[in-house]
Amino acid sequence: MKLEIHPIQARILRTMLFREKSRFADLNTLKLPTDHFNFHLKQLLVLGLVGKSPDNKYCLTTKGKEFANRLDTDKIVLERQAKVAVVVCAIRQRGKIRQYLVQQRLKQPSYGFYGFITGKIKWGETVDETAARELLEETGLKAKLSLAGIEHKMDYPAKGKILEDKFFFIFRAENPKGILAENFEGGCNVWLTEREILKLPDIFDDVLKIIELVNQKNLAFLETKYKVKRY
Repeated sequence: MKLEIHPIQARILRTMLFREKSRFADLNTLKLPTDHFNFHLKQLLVLGLVGKSPDNKYCLTTKGKEFANRLDTDKIVLERQAKVAVVVCAIRQRGKIRQYLVQQRLKQPSYGFYGFITGKIKWGETVDETAARELLEETGLKAKLSLAGIEHKMDYPAKGKILEDKFFFIFRAENPKGILAENFEGGCNVWLTEREILKLPDIFDDVLKIIELVNQKNLAFLETKYKVKRY
């Protein structure tokens, strides 16, 4: 659940970011009535963002430091952060034919579009662990994983502000082992050649770039702004 706080409480946290400890009077930078200010300070104590030191001064808790560090200190609001995730492009060779494990997305947004396995990096998880977990969870397969590159992908509507801002660690998955799960909650999997992928009705704009990237040996960085076809 996303933690939301009052603007006055955000200002208190902003003040505390630049101090090791603070007295009650030092925190009331807006010169609010004592009972009004005390209400908001108590809320921060209840939320566990602020604590009291042995000398009876106020300080940020560990939770409070992590939360307050996400504040835009000029606008005093929580900054939006780009999402961080992985893309896994699995490859198999059938004689002279090279196939890629393509996934059709059957959940919002971009319902019905085809691309590769993706998944958010969990708190405290390495990118390698995320790639292995997502591959196993969504396909039932294990493979030799290697980092192929990083993509910064920004999705925009035809008109208007940015929809999504994402960083992807792109992994090449070779020599896949196991029984492929063709269907799972949120999508389905199929092995296709590059030519077959090009014939799909709706593919994500970066699919061909990812194929090119995983087929080379040097690490690459992609950064692109896309106009989404359908969100």
